[in-house]
Amino acid sequence: MPPITNDWAAALKPEYGKEYYKKLFEYIGREYSTCTVYPPGDDIFNAFHLTPLKDVKVVIIGQDPYHEPGQAHGLSFSVKPGVDIPPSLQNIYKELESDCGCSIPNNGYLVKWAEQGVLLLNAVLTVRAHQAASHQGKGWEEFTDAAIKIVNEENRPIVFMLWGSFARSKKSMLNNPQHLILEAPHPSPLSAYRGFFGCKHFSQANEFLKEHGETPIDWQIENI
Repeated sequence: MPPITNDWAAALKPEYGKEYYKKLFEYIGREYSTCTVYPPGDDIFNAFHLTPLKDVKVVIIGQDPYHEPGQAHGLSFSVKPGVDIPPSLQNIYKELESDCGCSIPNNGYLVKWAEQGVLLLNAVLTVRAHQAASHQGKGWEEFTDAAIKIVNEENRPIVFMLWGSFARSKKSMLNNPQHLILEAPHPSPLSAYRGFFGCKHFSQANEFLKEHGETPIDWQIENI
């Protein structure tokens, strides 16, 4: 796992000395040496590498990395160029088209969002190939909860998009009145029709950012 070198490094430093993180580090090292694990080791912390803490404007919480070849690269909901767009991301794009007039792109590569301040954070940062949720309960959740708490403590307005029951379970950590918390069902095909479609989270986020003197997010992902 390459070290985090931007301002997240100091913020997360207390976690590295904790017993859970030592066990997690050892466990993940064994997994990468004995199994196929996604994302590639260099991509594990991409959410932090691409979105420094000082730049975070929006947080979108996912649960687990994609577990098939070539998909996961360290950002929730995002896949590498050339990979089929997963169903949940297809539904995110449909909502963006309806909400903001964005055209639906031919790829699911969300680095553009990350570089504008959208923290695309999965609760669990690794997974065994073909085994969904295989690294849950190993310590990642404690680490990413620490990151969410750090963002919550930032003294500026930030938008949290909580989609589905898992992401919404993080709401209890978000007690800073400066922030905007948006909740909706998960965008997966199983639940998107129960209120994700029509939630207008993307336009609401931009209106909130503009009201507070922040540059809004350009949600349009370009074709590759």
